[in-house]
Amino acid sequence: MIDINLTKTLQGPDGKMMLAVEAHINQGDLVVIYGPSGAGKTSILRMLAGLLQPESGKIAVNNVCWFDSEKNIHLKPQQRKVGFVWQDYALFPNMTVKENLQYALPRSQPAHILTELIDIIELNRLQDRMPQSLSGGQQQRVALARALVRSPEVLLLDEPLSALDEGMRVKMQDFLLKVHHQYGLTTILVTHDMAEIFKLAKKIFLLHNGKIFKQGAPHEVFTHQDISGKYRITGTVLKIDANDVVYVVSVLIGSQIIKVIATAEERKGLKTGDKVLIISKAFNPIIMKINN
Repeated sequence: MIDINLTKTLQGPDGKMMLAVEAHINQGDLVVIYGPSGAGKTSILRMLAGLLQPESGKIAVNNVCWFDSEKNIHLKPQQRKVGFVWQDYALFPNMTVKENLQYALPRSQPAHILTELIDIIELNRLQDRMPQSLSGGQQQRVALARALVRSPEVLLLDEPLSALDEGMRVKMQDFLLKVHHQYGLTTILVTHDMAEIFKLAKKIFLLHNGKIFKQGAPHEVFTHQDISGKYRITGTVLKIDANDVVYVVSVLIGSQIIKVIATAEERKGLKTGDKVLIISKAFNPIIMKINN
């Protein structure tokens, strides 16, 4: 588990901002930090990784203290079992895929972990190629594998999929889930993509002006009701047509368009471009606007 209680003065969009966050993350969870640009999301990841020192507070991971301002404890990044994947893949251009992974492998780790990772992330046919010859999705898989080489307890992801096209993004989301579960990681993801949040996150922290003002499961945080259902998918409203006493809402989900029947109550407040959550309930889909 991760216990965070941190303060840090940051330069926000409107001047100086005090980042003051307190959070508890259960071991094995995949959580999302969500908020506007300049809210402090990346700074939290950097403080967890040891790349930015808080002014005060504590960080404890699985009952091991990584930072304590009162006890003057501040573990160096290499002393923390953290894997970090940035939006910028930052691969060494003069090394092959396999060499990039070998470079990141700590001396304490057995060499067979490379073979295991190359197989899991499906890099077998790419391992002898140079980064510049790879697609964005392939480079992101290499960056993910490199972060896992250290056998981290915590995986930190800072908008790692934002530069990918929709199809590749969906595939990489599946890779992330596969790796998260297979390695038993505690994963913290920063993303602005609503579909990604609902697909991946068990819990979300809403951050604004350096403070966590709401937290919980995505459907609890972004909708007014806690509704259970067989499946949940998110999409974007393309069109709303009146049809007698109901409405037909055309929703873009990935590259597919589906049509959902909505009541007058469900249609209330909906407009083209809105992000929506569609939930199956006793074979009847329910459509709800996502509040962000």
